[in-house]
Amino acid sequence: MSTAHGFTPTPHNNQKIESFSQAKKKLLANVYNDHRTTLYCGASFNGKKQVVDYKGYTSSKYKKRAKRIEWEHVVPAENFGRAFAAWREGDAQCVNSKGKKYKGRRCANKASKEYRLMQADMYNLFPAIGAVNAYRSNFNFVMQPQEKSDFGACDMRIENKKAQPPKEARGRIARTYLYMDSAYKHFKMSRAQRQLMQAWDKQFPTSSWECQRYQRIKKIQLNENDIMQQRCAA
Repeated sequence: MSTAHGFTPTPHNNQKIESFSQAKKKLLANVYNDHRTTLYCGASFNGKKQVVDYKGYTSSKYKKRAKRIEWEHVVPAENFGRAFAAWREGDAQCVNSKGKKYKGRRCANKASKEYRLMQADMYNLFPAIGAVNAYRSNFNFVMQPQEKSDFGACDMRIENKKAQPPKEARGRIARTYLYMDSAYKHFKMSRAQRQLMQAWDKQFPTSSWECQRYQRIKKIQLNENDIMQQRCAA
């Protein structure tokens, strides 16, 4: 949409990248090319997505996925995907080669451009040890009562289908939730979740890397992130 003077305002959500796989490639090559560190555990990885330093991370499951990084939706795809009718009910386009109808993520990805744009939004994608991504699943973030980490030196705690991330990740998580909530009508936080994210946002301010990451993504994705713009300007 252009104004009378021909100026096209910057969009406030992703309107450029529809492909999740393309988003992941761009993140690896152009955003994390010189900062190969995972969100939750601070593990190091190389250009082939192999974890090279676990920083004391341990786990008893998902051994193969522990060797590689995956791109984690901080706001899980299911949390916004269920707002789309194609995810919940299917769509006329969602019929396989045998004539069987399907729904869920696969159908939303096929039938809805808006879903594809949300799924590929790089502001919501972070590198994580694959096993942590698997354990976290689509669980909401909370403060957990137990005191013991599930992953050795990586203080990620998962219990009763809820996850408590390490302190180092909480600010970035909070600002991602606040961005997705402000940018997309198909995602809205609960009151309790909003209060927690607002608290983490204040408690854990932006780092220079977080602001650099925001600028790199903005250059590729061409949309503003109002939350990061305000925090980094301050």
